[in-house]
Amino acid sequence: MHPRIPHPRVDDPEHIKGVRTVATVEFTKGILVVLAGLGLFSMRHKDIWGVTESFLEFLHVNAHHHQHFFGIFIALMHRVSDVRLWKIATVAAIYVTLRFVEAYGLWYARPWAEWLAFASGAIYIPFEAADLLRHPTWFRLLIIVVNVGIVLYMLMLRLEAAKKRHAGRAHP
Repeated sequence: MHPRIPHPRVDDPEHIKGVRTVATVEFTKGILVVLAGLGLFSMRHKDIWGVTESFLEFLHVNAHHHQHFFGIFIALMHRVSDVRLWKIATVAAIYVTLRFVEAYGLWYARPWAEWLAFASGAIYIPFEAADLLRHPTWFRLLIIVVNVGIVLYMLMLRLEAAKKRHAGRAHP
C-alpha cells in the first residue's frame, strides 16, 4: 500500500474564487465544442440549403439578399466528407476531454490543473495573435485578452506557490 499523498490545501478564498472562475470558462469552452459538434453531426445527410433557409427564416434574415455568403457556407458543408468529419470529431473529443479534466482540477484547486491551464492556454496564444492580425475583430481581441489573462494568472499562482514552498524550506 502506498501512503496517500494529501493534496495541498488552499485556504485562500481569492485563490479558490480565481481558479473556479477559470474552471467555469474552461468548462464552458468544452460545452460549446460539444454543442457545435452535435450541431455539425445533426446536419449530416440533410438538405443543407433547406436547413439554412429555415434557420434564416427563424432569424428573419432574407436568404436571397445574403445569397453569396450562404452559398459559400453550403459549399463548405458539402465538401466535408465522413472521413474528415470523423477526424474533426476525434480532435474535438480530445479538446473537450482536456477542457473538462482541466476544469475539474481547477475547481478543486489542484496544482497540476493550474500548470495544465497555463500550458494549454499558452500554446494557443501565437495562433490567436496571428489570427487577430490577419482578421482583426473585437471578438478575436477579446479571446486573446482572456486567454493571456488566464495564462498570466496561472503562472502567477504557480510562482507564488513555489515561493511559499521555498520560504517554508528556508525557515523550518
